[in-house]
Amino acid sequence: MRYGLLLPLLGFLLGWSELSIASETAKTLDLTGHPAGYIALGVFVLAYLFVMLEEMTHLRKSKPVLLAAGIIWAVIAWVYAQQGIPHVVEQAVRHSLLEYAELMLFLLVAMTYICAMEERQVFDALRSWLVQRGFSFRTLFWMTGGLAFFISPVADNLTTALLMCAVVMAVGGTNQRFVGLACINIVVAANAGGAFSPFGDITTLMVWQKGILDFWTFFALFIPSLVNFVVPAAVMHFFIPKEKPDASDDRVETKRGAKRIVLLFLATIATAVTFHSALHLPPVIGMLTGLAYLQFFGYFLKKTTPASLAKQKHQALAEGDDEALQRLGSEVPFDVFSKVASAEWDTLLFFCGVVLCVGGLGYMGYLAMISEVMYMEWGATQANILVGVLSAIIDNIPVMFAVLSMNPDMSAGQWLLVTMTAGVGGSLLSIGSAAGVALMGQARGRYTFFGHLKWTPVIALGYVASIAVHMWINEAYFTG
Repeated sequence: MRYGLLLPLLGFLLGWSELSIASETAKTLDLTGHPAGYIALGVFVLAYLFVMLEEMTHLRKSKPVLLAAGIIWAVIAWVYAQQGIPHVVEQAVRHSLLEYAELMLFLLVAMTYICAMEERQVFDALRSWLVQRGFSFRTLFWMTGGLAFFISPVADNLTTALLMCAVVMAVGGTNQRFVGLACINIVVAANAGGAFSPFGDITTLMVWQKGILDFWTFFALFIPSLVNFVVPAAVMHFFIPKEKPDASDDRVETKRGAKRIVLLFLATIATAVTFHSALHLPPVIGMLTGLAYLQFFGYFLKKTTPASLAKQKHQALAEGDDEALQRLGSEVPFDVFSKVASAEWDTLLFFCGVVLCVGGLGYMGYLAMISEVMYMEWGATQANILVGVLSAIIDNIPVMFAVLSMNPDMSAGQWLLVTMTAGVGGSLLSIGSAAGVALMGQARGRYTFFGHLKWTPVIALGYVASIAVHMWINEAYFTG
């Protein structure tokens, strides 16, 4: 549709019928049966089709959702202006923006730290260490999966998956079966690992930021998440070749300050948790304080780099270490603002568009309608299991944000259940999570949509098992 025709069309439709309003005096209008509501739904669906086709169209996912957000809120504002209450919409938009701002700043700090660790070659050094050891394919299958499970609660699942996939690609070579199965295992493990930590996934972060569950409660999901990873991995283990690849002599060393940046990141997490639990401040304040740690350390590195490089070069010359000289010659002073610029801005802007789109649809009344069907008629357990299945098709961010916007009256056990299913449900399909989509590009031709789909029943077995284990060992959370 040409956007030049959109405004006249809106004007015609909005004047076409009387509003379906619950109450003449109500400040919130029910637009679920009004043409404006249908337009908003159509715009959102169209935008999300472009998101799902990102790999084919190469159109960044943030673009269609930001456009959709603008159109949806413009439609809402038009309707409310016709009713003489335009300021109500302004307040609603500001509320949505405030919710996004907290999460965006939190994620920005986390992404900055991850970018800093990548630049200091922390992840490259870990990859190099694994490749040098000469482990068997089966050992590497479990090691890469296990590391993905335990790294993703701190780093995001996308970075973790890419790191482990690099190891698999380096040692797997042309062994298609190993690379394909190891990539599936990494995707499942990274998504499962992110489900039991507030820092592991945006969905868990949203629940924690909302104050629904405290920081330590999420760790009740550790065993169910582990089951989600181990069950399919145990089945796939028997299909991994018993061969042993050749060891590599590829060696990567971390840059100066790498270990201290890792420690500062852990200190930042501790600060965010302490600020939230002890001082009742939003976690984002602790994260921004942690960003200051990195900024001051970056200043220290920048000031001391010339003297440190001179000392190391003098030592390398004395020892005749040409490789060290070459490496030292490529080092540049650490710049924290370049790490901020390297953050995944497409993801942050996509998240902004999603929050505004879902917020707009919720303001129209659609989320209340869906909540009535899912959580009142079907029941919380069935609804939360369905959320996980939906997250395999639709990104888990809008699904989880919709659930939070509905704010159904649920026990802590049910909130833990929906947090877990939204996180691990994306493993059912390769397109269900950022980790899966990224690995399809990184291991193109060896890890594919249909290759993953073939193992979906096995992954679903782990999904069902994790739900059963959660409802068994965390029974107290359902009755508390």
